[in-house]
This record gives sequence, C-alpha cells and structure tokens, in this order.
Amino acid sequence: MTRKQRRLTIIGGALFVLAVAAGLVLNALRDSIVFFSTPTMVAEKHVPAGKRFRLGGLVQPGSLKRGDDLAVTFEVADGGAKLPVAYKGILPDLFREGQGVVAEGALDANGVFKADTVLAKHDETYMPKEVADSLKKQGHWKDDYGKPKGAAKPAGAATPSPVSMRDGQEKSAAGATQ
Repeated sequence: MTRKQRRLTIIGGALFVLAVAAGLVLNALRDSIVFFSTPTMVAEKHVPAGKRFRLGGLVQPGSLKRGDDLAVTFEVADGGAKLPVAYKGILPDLFREGQGVVAEGALDANGVFKADTVLAKHDETYMPKEVADSLKKQGHWKDDYGKPKGAAKPAGAATPSPVSMRDGQEKSAAGATQ
C-alpha cells in the first residue's frame, strides 16, 4: 500500500466513524426532543395519538375539575381551539384558571391530552408573595411592583389625596404609607 492509499484509507475510516457517531447522537436526541404546540396547531396538524409534545395555552375558566388521588382535568385554549387535559399529580402553586400553562405529554386515542408534567407560566412582573412581603417589611416596596410596565391608570381614576399623620409621614386615603 502506498502512502497516498494509506492516507485515503485512514481519512475514509475516520469519516465513517464520525458519520456513525453523528447518527447515534441524532437518534438519541430524537427521542428526547419535545416540540411545543398550541391547541389550534394540534387541531390543524392532526397529531397522532402517543406522540409526545408540549401543549401551551391558557387554562379555560370553569374547566378545572379535581378528582380523587390528585387527578385533575381542565381545558387548555389559545383563542382558536381548546383541548381537554388530564393530569395526575400536584399542580404548581401558580396554576389557576385563566393563567398560562405548559403541559408535557401525549394525546390518547380519545383526543384527551394526558400530561405527565404541568408548568404554570407567569409574566415578567410576577413576584412571589414571600418576596413581596419581605420588601414591604424592609420598607423597599413600591406600589408599581408587579404591574405591567407602562400600565396607565384607568380614565377618570383620581389619585388619592394625602392625609397627614402625627409622625410627619403622609398616608393616602387608600391607606398605603408613602
């Protein structure tokens, strides 16, 4: 075997090993990749039963039903369609009707989404109650915490007039110390 043939054999073997390794990695990732869909996308794509995906949308008000042994059913809607969801487990503290939710699971043969994970979504202004209480206790709380940025007061809403207190602080008519 000449030098040129040996070099081509080594390069060809290395490329073959690299291709096999890439194929194995992609095959392993295929099983762990979970796509995100909304109820409208699920209805349009006709997702087959048993295929895992993440379902996102809002919990339909009035649809939450609690059963025995932590069993819960509710509907997830996105404005265009809604999809029934069944879950057995402890729901997140932020889970409420009308709130955003992401559930991971698969459709069953009846078209019910069987979730094995449920995550509650919140916006960027969310602050846990414990943190808010701590900030209030330390005197660092501002009344606009937790409100969307740029949220204006409703038309015709008047600012409460300050009421004087003995220690020189002002207190609004609503009762918040400033």
